[in-house]
Amino acid sequence: MKVAIVGSGYVGLVTGTCFAEVGIEVTCVDIDKKKIDNLNQGIIPIYEPGLEEMVHRNVKKGRLAFTTSLKDALVDCEVVFSAVGTPPDEDGSADLQYVLSVARDCGKYMDNYLLIVTKSTVPVGTAEKVRKALREELDKRGVKIEFDVASNPEFLKEGAAVDDFLKPDRIVVGCDSPRAEELMKALYKPFTLNGHPVIFMDIVSAEMTKYAANSMLATKISFMNDIANLCEIVGADINMVRKGIGSDSRIGNKFIYPGAGYGGSCFPKDVKALIHTGDDYKYSLRVLKAVEAVNDDQKSVMFNKINKYFNGDLKGKTVGLWGLSFKPQTDDMREAPSLVIIKKLLDAGAKVKAYDPVAMHETKRILGDKIEYAADQYDALIDADCLLMITEWPEFKFPNFNVMRKLLKTSVIFDGRNIYDVDEIKKKNFDYFCIGVNTTK
Repeated sequence: MKVAIVGSGYVGLVTGTCFAEVGIEVTCVDIDKKKIDNLNQGIIPIYEPGLEEMVHRNVKKGRLAFTTSLKDALVDCEVVFSAVGTPPDEDGSADLQYVLSVARDCGKYMDNYLLIVTKSTVPVGTAEKVRKALREELDKRGVKIEFDVASNPEFLKEGAAVDDFLKPDRIVVGCDSPRAEELMKALYKPFTLNGHPVIFMDIVSAEMTKYAANSMLATKISFMNDIANLCEIVGADINMVRKGIGSDSRIGNKFIYPGAGYGGSCFPKDVKALIHTGDDYKYSLRVLKAVEAVNDDQKSVMFNKINKYFNGDLKGKTVGLWGLSFKPQTDDMREAPSLVIIKKLLDAGAKVKAYDPVAMHETKRILGDKIEYAADQYDALIDADCLLMITEWPEFKFPNFNVMRKLLKTSVIFDGRNIYDVDEIKKKNFDYFCIGVNTTK
């Protein structure tokens, strides 16, 4: 089977590479010539554990290729995955111009039956817009070629995307023809052999499933952050509360860790888009609007703690910052809480000296020289007035506290991910502030 993946960003590159890994012939297409040239030279545009080696291996074996020409990629192709971006418009709705452009281009160049599968996260009703755009192009050509559309939303976790694709919790497919269903069954057969289920449903339900899943996870995060903030006020310990509720199988122990707010390419965008869909249909998603509001506020919590500690005077203070990416094992800075906190610190007159294992290059692209970039985690602490930990990279979990105390001007840690034990840190003679625990009592 020959497959084309349009869009060689995070979703498209992982999808194409993993399909190639199980023996499918894949061509990844992107209009960004520089990105394609780099990929053909073995230069990977994103950081994702295990991906670079897999790309190189499958290119060498002739199963994975990169091009800027969709027309060439469609030769003998049976399935096209649309994995292009759907950035949010100013009103929060998903911008579908790239998705519909892929559909129109398929209509211009296809010569045989084609299954067009939307992999991008798109609002309910997008499949019909894709179908219409493609049919209009075929009508312009005056040809009648059969085609189907389908929805196959991705559920990839950044930092674990390769494993997620190869060993998925579930594969959701929305389609409305037996032919499309058989093609998708054949395509995913290598994955279902290991017991990973493919759940077939109608297209509208598949489109909704992706938004509902991400919004549910975002809701759990905001709920726990809201409870954590109340815990500090009443004197409860959110870490104990988390263990108490996480042992309930109906709740589970995932996504109930308090922190500095969620970010990334999915949760903020998808929550906004689902809220907008509800508004379009005159239905207010009140819970999700609260989820979004809580998350916006949560990104300021750590700044507020630092500002209070220094009595509202941060002018001239230096903050040593550990962790920039929105989560560990990625260089993704989209909607990262660190960016909000850095802006507030700079606006208050503070200086920031930051370190991140992989996201410094991307941060410099965004912030330029507004902050200082440290050579390593300890370099970030030299002459700093405090440590602020935002992203829980593994190497930050067991630092040398004796070295830290010598480097810092003030022995104080602001932990935005609750990775340290309150009592242990206090025994090491640090002032310590985290989320959901009143550490001053």
